[in-house]
Amino acid sequence: MKDCIFCKIIANEIPSEKLYEDKRMIIIRDISPKAAVHLLAIPKKHYADFSLLDAEAKAELGEIFFAIAQNAQRLGYGDGYRLIINKGLNGGQTVFHLHIHILGGQVLPFEKL
Repeated sequence: MKDCIFCKIIANEIPSEKLYEDKRMIIIRDISPKAAVHLLAIPKKHYADFSLLDAEAKAELGEIFFAIAQNAQRLGYGDGYRLIINKGLNGGQTVFHLHIHILGGQVLPFEKL
């Protein structure tokens, strides 16, 4: 997607420190952190949101979640972390390219819904 900020970061059109990269995704720091460690795992394939995944995404997302777990200690969220996917405007999604927020590096508050 030519106007997608995450696609531009993936394509190196916008500079960003890639803390992790493989053939399926990148992990970068969130520019508005909500925890001591707040990273974004971003699939290289553009999916506008979580509900628009295709059959190929099933295996791809499994590999992405595996890589998040495997890099936990190295990236500083290994003592416990929270994964968040916002879906749609009402769900708090502001960039319409599927991404997974990784929050950790501290004791995270528990909020009852």
